[in-house]
Amino acid sequence: MKSDDRNSPADDKAISSLHRAVEILRALAANAEAGMRVSELCAQLGQTQATTHRLLQQLIDEGLVEQAVPGKRYRLAIDFFALAARAGDSGGLRALCRPALLRLGASLGDSVFLLVRSGFDAVCLDRWEGPFPIRSFTGDIGGRVPLGVGQGALTILAHLPPAEQDEVMRYNVPRIRPMGAFDEVFLRTEGAKVRAQGYSNTNSGLLEGMAGAAVPVFDRNGRVVAALSVGTLTNRLNAERLPVVIELLQREAKALSAQINPFDAALRRPSDSLRLDGPTRAP
Repeated sequence: MKSDDRNSPADDKAISSLHRAVEILRALAANAEAGMRVSELCAQLGQTQATTHRLLQQLIDEGLVEQAVPGKRYRLAIDFFALAARAGDSGGLRALCRPALLRLGASLGDSVFLLVRSGFDAVCLDRWEGPFPIRSFTGDIGGRVPLGVGQGALTILAHLPPAEQDEVMRYNVPRIRPMGAFDEVFLRTEGAKVRAQGYSNTNSGLLEGMAGAAVPVFDRNGRVVAALSVGTLTNRLNAERLPVVIELLQREAKALSAQINPFDAALRRPSDSLRLDGPTRAP
């Protein structure tokens, strides 16, 4: 008997289930921060509650979706982001940004840092060490500092959505208050200044003789994911030189933002991108 190319009812059912599962993934991706309840998914996608529950459980079993507790909201799991990262950016964020750090270091002759968010902190994902001996809040690659402390961490905090800023401040203000120079009024005031001018060059005075500047780096969806910052001696970042430094930083940040995959796993688990090699140094 000649085979029939038409799909069998079982095939049609499998294709329909796959289509609905993909619809769920798309909906969760569009609400990645807050997640979604079953009722919200059903209303948006026109699926029954039983079907939605069944597909969600299958996606959870495959590691692509997780359920946040409390709240019972569903969201994309880290395995989904890892798959998307491998598809869209095999080199990862650190490899993508390395040429920018090298160009900035060669042009400026100062130490350059790539900072990314990790929970309530900013982590130094990479650095180019200039010829001038400096101190920084994050120190070497892998070092971390609370969001809001230092130009790079303040820049990331300033560009987070308001609800996330509030959450970070509730957690971080008690952590950083013993440092003396920081409180919620300071963070909110400086954050508004950073958003208005597009960069941070706030000097807290905690690192005597040190100065710095930072600009935000966004992903292709327009969400802040990192900061490019320069650390140098105070006399090397005067009013005359600052605009040149900011222009170079912003040029590199703009070019990077057009390339950064929003699903890069390094944006959620930056420590996974850190290797045991030392910082990039000036030749």
